[in-house]
Amino acid sequence: MWKFNKKKSITVAKFQCKREHCTIRGTEYRPAGEHLPIAVVSHGFMAYQDTVRQYAKKLAELGYVSYCFDFCGGSVIKGKSSGKTTEMSVLTEVKDLEAVIQYAKSKPYSDPGRIVLMGCSQGGLVSALTAAKHSSLISKLILFYPAFCIPYDARRGKMLMAEFDPNHIPDRLRCGPMKLGRCYVQDVIGMDPYLETKGFHGDVLIVHGTRDRIVGLKYVKKAYAAYKKETKEKQLDRKVAFRIVKNGKHGFSKKCDRIAVGYMERFLK
Repeated sequence: MWKFNKKKSITVAKFQCKREHCTIRGTEYRPAGEHLPIAVVSHGFMAYQDTVRQYAKKLAELGYVSYCFDFCGGSVIKGKSSGKTTEMSVLTEVKDLEAVIQYAKSKPYSDPGRIVLMGCSQGGLVSALTAAKHSSLISKLILFYPAFCIPYDARRGKMLMAEFDPNHIPDRLRCGPMKLGRCYVQDVIGMDPYLETKGFHGDVLIVHGTRDRIVGLKYVKKAYAAYKKETKEKQLDRKVAFRIVKNGKHGFSKKCDRIAVGYMERFLK
């Protein structure tokens, strides 16, 4: 069922698509017009689409047909997509994002030649990995407090509230309210995120808070340095920006969010 937002002239609709045996459910925000650029927004670990819908709405206001969705097995509450949390990993979320991109490209009012990926925390790492896999498809990449630390956390046997022996990964792990499977650790424990995210040649914006206690600033600075290095080595015609939000924590407050969104708007101009 379509719902029309008269104030912003944005049409809001639920959508669903498939990834293997799983059903992905989300929301489309569509401004008036044809040949619209696409933006896909990815939520973080244990979160769900409503935690990033403000970004999807803002992107629609900026002229993008935008999408936010629940990762399969990626939400601890309120997630609408199918799939078990014990079957979720960073790599299954890459597949989910790829499925949503294909869905967005198939719409007659979208422009498949202009796609922006935006992701927060784990969704930021997922977006960066996906952009590198599909560099010819993705124009711009926006990362808010991206969790490039995940593979390093796996190697030291402490991923948020989950603790384990990295040399003997159990079949099931408890991470606070979420039950995880072995695949969550196994899929990233040998990953070099800076190597895996090489190859994306579009514009990049990274926004991070100075008081983030979950993703250390050093991991994000290293990601920025890696993008800048590749830009120089390959003489790429693109912009790579890194913006710091003073007092920003992991998951921005409303005040910090306004600052971060301001950076995003200027980046997209």
